[in-house]
Amino acid sequence: MIIDQLKALWQCSFGDPEDAIDAFFSTAYSPARCQVLMEGDRVTAALYWLDTQYQGQKLAYLYAVATHPDFRGRGQCRCLMTHTKKLLKGRGYAGILLSPASEGLRKMYGGMGYRDCCYCGKLSVPAADAAAALHPVDADEYTRLRRQYLPEDGVVQERENITYLASFAKFYTGEDFLLAATQEGTVLHGLELLGNTQAAGGIVKALGCTEGTFRTPGNQTMLAMFLPLKPSAQAPGYLGFPFD
Repeated sequence: MIIDQLKALWQCSFGDPEDAIDAFFSTAYSPARCQVLMEGDRVTAALYWLDTQYQGQKLAYLYAVATHPDFRGRGQCRCLMTHTKKLLKGRGYAGILLSPASEGLRKMYGGMGYRDCCYCGKLSVPAADAAAALHPVDADEYTRLRRQYLPEDGVVQERENITYLASFAKFYTGEDFLLAATQEGTVLHGLELLGNTQAAGGIVKALGCTEGTFRTPGNQTMLAMFLPLKPSAQAPGYLGFPFD
C-alpha cells in the first residue's frame, strides 16, 4: 500500500517514532493534500500540506518534504516542489509556507524563490515562586481563543492543524494567556505562548516543572519561508507553531 511506503519514507527521512508518524496520518493526512513521485510502484519522494489562512487568503503550509535516500541527488525534490507550486496555484491558493529544518534547506528553498518570514521570540525561564492560575482546554476551545490572541500578522491554523497538534501537545489558558505545550521530564516546552509572556515562570510552576522554554510572537528567530502565488499575497509575520 502507498500509505505504508509514505510512512516508511517519513521514518527513514526524519527518524520519527512510529506512533508520531501514525498520529499525522490519523489526524492531518489527506490524499488531496499530498503529492508523491514514483518510479514504477515505488515511492521516491513525497510532501504534504496543511491549509492555513492569512488576511482572508488561503495559504498552503508544506510539511514533511522528503526524498528517499536511494533517489537523492536526481532533482526529485525540485521536480516535486515545482509540480506542487503549479497545482496549488491552480487550486486558488494565495501562497505557500514552509519551515526549513536546516540552513542548507533554507538556501535550497531560497533558490526556488522562497523568502524568510514568520519570526518568533524565545523565552527560557525557571519556575517562579508562585504558580499562575491556569486550566486545560480542549482543541475546540483552544481554536476559539487562539483567534482572539493571535497577532494581526499571524497565520490562522485550525481544523486538522489543531487536531494534529493535540495528538502530542496539551492546551491551557489563564486570565491573559493561551498556551500549547509539551512536557519532557521536568522541562516544559511551550510550542506557542500568546498573551502575557510575563506569566511564563508561573506557568512552569503551575505545571509542576522546574524550567521552561517558550515560543512567543517576536522577531528573534525565523520560523518559515514564503512564496506568493498571487500578486496580492503578502508574507505573514507570525506562524505560531511550526510542526517540527
